[in-house]
Amino acid sequence: MREQGNQIEFNEVTAKLPENLHAFIVKQPYNEYTAQNQAVWRYVMRLNVDYLKKVAHESYIDGLRLTGISIDEIPYMEGMNRILKDIGWAAVAVDGFIPPNAFMEFQAHNVLVISSDIRTIDHVGYTPAPDIIHEAAGHAPIIANPEYAEYLRRFGELGSKAISSPDDDRMYEAIRKLSILKENPNSTQAEVDAATAEVETIQNEVAELSEMAKIRNLHWWTVEYGLIGSLAAPKIYGAGLLSSIEESKDCLDPSIEKRPYTIEAAEVNFDITAAQPHLYVTPNFAHLSFVLEKFANKMAVRTGGLSGLQKLIKSTKMGTVELSTGIQISGVFTRAIEHEGAPIYLQTLGPTALASQGRELIGHGTHQHRDGFGSPVGKLEGTNLAIEDMSPRDLEAYGIVEGQIVTLNFEGGVCVEGKIVTGKRDIRGKIQLITFKECRVTYGDEVLFDPSWGVYDMAVGKSLVSAFAGPADDKSFKNIHKKSDTVTQKIIYSPQELALHQEYVLLKTLRETFENAPDVGASVTELTPALNEFWQRTKTAYPREWLLFLELLELMSVTNHAQGDEVRTHLEDLSQDKALTGLIKNGLALLVGS
Repeated sequence: MREQGNQIEFNEVTAKLPENLHAFIVKQPYNEYTAQNQAVWRYVMRLNVDYLKKVAHESYIDGLRLTGISIDEIPYMEGMNRILKDIGWAAVAVDGFIPPNAFMEFQAHNVLVISSDIRTIDHVGYTPAPDIIHEAAGHAPIIANPEYAEYLRRFGELGSKAISSPDDDRMYEAIRKLSILKENPNSTQAEVDAATAEVETIQNEVAELSEMAKIRNLHWWTVEYGLIGSLAAPKIYGAGLLSSIEESKDCLDPSIEKRPYTIEAAEVNFDITAAQPHLYVTPNFAHLSFVLEKFANKMAVRTGGLSGLQKLIKSTKMGTVELSTGIQISGVFTRAIEHEGAPIYLQTLGPTALASQGRELIGHGTHQHRDGFGSPVGKLEGTNLAIEDMSPRDLEAYGIVEGQIVTLNFEGGVCVEGKIVTGKRDIRGKIQLITFKECRVTYGDEVLFDPSWGVYDMAVGKSLVSAFAGPADDKSFKNIHKKSDTVTQKIIYSPQELALHQEYVLLKTLRETFENAPDVGASVTELTPALNEFWQRTKTAYPREWLLFLELLELMSVTNHAQGDEVRTHLEDLSQDKALTGLIKNGLALLVGS
């Protein structure tokens, strides 16, 4: 995907994305990254690579190279995509958290969604918000491993069909709001506290986990916070750990419980605002796919039935059911009439589309079924032979032929009376749809369809074999995924902060001048007075800007600058602040190691 001006041009991978996902893609605001942002990226990446080369899965370091991620600079999405396409993937920039089903759908199409924001200097060690460090430096390198990449794609494929609940929507909005507030230095503590309380309230109120909640748990304990290998000596592969300085070190400590990764992890919730008290270890990437398939076998997309239809009704969102003939009905389901534990009638409200094998049936889009759709499900009373299994002779015997007026009494009490106009069959000749005129559909004394309402289309199927979130055909509907009304707030910098960012620019320029100088000795001579002046100015104007001083000390160390010890002492004094202790000590240790 290329960005030209304000236009986003799709490449061969992103061009395959359904149009309903395009609304979430934003232009990477590369010019808005400050020099301090760039320094944060460089600090985190240098520390992580130095540490993770010893404790991360072997795919990580190679993956950084294979996915075109630089240690020194925030990656351009365009540059990443040129390299990612060679392994069949792509990346798009988005605005923070996006709805879970949309996130999974991107993943199903081999596209990483990357939040274009970057954590602030106040959250260098860990941030609850998705940012480009987490997404690009955490997720991207591991997908260079083909086995893991296929797991991620398959996870997205199943996750995009997981049925959610209204509680999931509330939780998504609450977490998105909290993450935005926490990362914005202009937020008040009262705003953060209120948003935190809202997340905790929703967590405590959720009584039953939906499919989406369970599959998000599996995603969290593998893709985000997964360990691999043995319980005694695991390696890191989860993006949340790979992108967090603090948690990548803490997670391997014996105080963090290590559990074998099993399907039971789907029932274990997580707290996005805190460090994890336990983690799951998979023996290998193949085991991830094994557990995922076990979970998929319990999903409504494979089990269907009354419970699947009821999940869709409870979700109040767009979903699809598939009947045993292969006909697919997509819409917002509002009702299920049941008999002996099986659905015998289903009903949608509002625009509905009919499809087969993921392709909308001609003439049966939302324009035809704009006010909803209802159909019986099951066998006719008095016979074990379902309509879909009837031979031409059987159909004639039951009067199910074009031009005939027929009465069809289904098991459970649904009755369809009307004149058959036509029907639709699949490529094998199996009847999927029968169209009536002058039709009345009843359930006891209740009228489900009246002749005055027009033509009646009846889906044919003896059972409901699948139920899943989203439409059967992406082209049938627009705006499938609702964008959040809560948008990321652009950080407003004070004049002093803007001046500080210019100091980072100057220091980077001095470093690059030295690194590119043909004559090292002459370069050191020229740099000495500039570094003296820089130190005297910044220690007075920005005495607590620890990251600036770490970068200054790095340059002074390689040039044997006389005031290096003074800068180091200043940093050691700053490290007495508990909030800065680990950050500064880690940075100083990195300088010693280099």
